[in-house]
Amino acid sequence: MLDLEAYRHCELCPRRCGVDRTAGQRGFCGESAELRIASIGAHFGEEPPLVGCEGSGTVFLTGCSCGCFFCQNYQLSSEHLGEILGIEETVRRILELCPVPAHSCAGSPVPAHSCAESPVPAHSCAESPVPAHSCAGSPVPAHSCAGSPVPAHSCAGKSVRNINLVTPDHFWPHLREIIRQLREAGCELPFVWNSSGYSRVELLAQQAEIIDIFLPDFKYASPELAKRCMGRDDYPEVARAGIRLLVDRKGFLRPFDETGEMAATRGVLVRHLVLPGEVENSLAVLDQLYEDHGPMLPISVMRQFRPMPECLRRNQFTRLVSDEEYSRVVAHVRELGFTRVFIQPDCGDENFVPDFRHAGEPFKGNAQRKVRGQRVEDRG
Repeated sequence: MLDLEAYRHCELCPRRCGVDRTAGQRGFCGESAELRIASIGAHFGEEPPLVGCEGSGTVFLTGCSCGCFFCQNYQLSSEHLGEILGIEETVRRILELCPVPAHSCAGSPVPAHSCAESPVPAHSCAESPVPAHSCAGSPVPAHSCAGSPVPAHSCAGKSVRNINLVTPDHFWPHLREIIRQLREAGCELPFVWNSSGYSRVELLAQQAEIIDIFLPDFKYASPELAKRCMGRDDYPEVARAGIRLLVDRKGFLRPFDETGEMAATRGVLVRHLVLPGEVENSLAVLDQLYEDHGPMLPISVMRQFRPMPECLRRNQFTRLVSDEEYSRVVAHVRELGFTRVFIQPDCGDENFVPDFRHAGEPFKGNAQRKVRGQRVEDRG
């Protein structure tokens, strides 16, 4: 049963607004105690172990407790697009993405229908250098599934790889109940907590009890940059403490398979978006992650920044990240010796910049992948 108590004096994020969301009051996240969701569907814009050829069952929640002005999901964080859904309807829609097999055993750490037939030991990538093909010259972003050696028809008709909750912190009471009901219904897929990194450690400890995979951002090592982008200078210490706790509770993402053939089932992958003109921030982020966790921490170093409307209004971050800027960051990745790294040599695929005003599929890239998969299945 849904417990609304945490919404009555809301302190679900580090801003601790203290508003009564059950009475319709709204704090920084902009949401009441009614669950608002913008999209539920198979998504192909994540790193290969999360996507494979099946896609990640992604739930895009409306509102955000971080609120970076340059966010590509600004239609959700600032404009609050989405529909109010009850728990039962949300569970029903998610179950459509993960058909429950008759022989399912709720609580199994690896879904019977996943592609992860042979789990890889956590240390299996320890000696691997940053893949040469992921750092330069590739026409496909390294964390994209396009170009994966997994045949498109090999997953035809299968479930998505996981249930991926995007920007979830401010709806934790709802999501806890949704996860409970999905497990009771026999959904065995890993749950992914896909967050900004601006989370309360006390709540992450609760979430780590039922969430399998965590994808925290580490956006800012600079308090000044954090203040300029999201209005708070405590982001670096909050994010760093949260990542420490998650790694301690869940370990590193495993299996770590850059091809996407094997599905990740547990652990932590830290993401960092390089911003134009802010290379020093990225270098400091890498330094701090290395200091805390060493070179085996799985990281995703993203170059997909594109100026959003608020960037133009503020006249800040009005261009793409340059080749020289991104090369400096990648060079530092190598200098520090990180071994489990997703590199994005191009500026991302604009087909994965969403438009949540479109009914149905907000990502053109997802629609294209689904069409290609259907054609292969039809030919088969």
